[in-house]
Amino acid sequence: MNAFFHHAGCGMRASSLVSFTAWCLTSVLLHSANSFGGEYLSGIEWAEPAVVTPGTTAGAAPSDAIILFDGTDASAWQGVDRWTVADGALIVGKGMITTKQAFGDCQLHIEWASPENPTGTGQSRGNSGLFFGPYEIQILDSYNNATYFDGQAAAIYKQKPPLVNAMRKPGEWNTYDVIWQGPRFSAEGGLERPASVTVLHNGVLVQNHFQLLGDTPYNRPPRYKPHPPELPIRLQDHNNPVQFRNIWVRPITAIEANRTAPAGIREGTTFMPIDPNTKKTGG
Repeated sequence: MNAFFHHAGCGMRASSLVSFTAWCLTSVLLHSANSFGGEYLSGIEWAEPAVVTPGTTAGAAPSDAIILFDGTDASAWQGVDRWTVADGALIVGKGMITTKQAFGDCQLHIEWASPENPTGTGQSRGNSGLFFGPYEIQILDSYNNATYFDGQAAAIYKQKPPLVNAMRKPGEWNTYDVIWQGPRFSAEGGLERPASVTVLHNGVLVQNHFQLLGDTPYNRPPRYKPHPPELPIRLQDHNNPVQFRNIWVRPITAIEANRTAPAGIREGTTFMPIDPNTKKTGG
């Protein structure tokens, strides 16, 4: 130890280690106090976050989720009588199906599989779609299947390709985990906030808070048309027997907050308010 301190240029004897350590700790504490200069208080009183029990396995629904399909019960959907439920899966039949309940901002989990023995190429192979109202996230067999990039799996259809192609082989189950934030319109019908979406495909980020340009048609540019904040979720029939399972959704609501005091710095018994516009302290 003596050699170490001498080599460091301190010339310190081992017997001085305790006092040296105490000096270092005191210096650090004094520096920290001067740096932080008291405690910042936001002046906001937050509601206590609700307790949610997570699912027991990856992809399992948490305790506050609304189950849209659990492998047997498809009663949450309209038009599902023309589709098939078999072996724990909901299989595309005739026509688009629509949730009976409307949803706004939400978290959605869905698992899907394209046919194990694919036929066709491009948009004719394992094609379906996940819609939040008129806004589509593409479902397509994109495993070694070339097509236009803003129409492949996990694309925001005709607007934004996925960041990467995270597709599994035909017949294997894929997952989408979606954070959806719908658009907002003024009373006069003007767009106040565009829709935005984050998507993880098989756990891989493929859409990162992308702001939509409008709806997602095939034959014209996207555009916004005023609609309510909550709309049904839809699954598309595109003449391919795509399968779905384990579909659940969690509506997202903002946590309640009330401003009870101005923001400021508390140091001892002194409180210095902060002007939120200038970010400077004031009297």
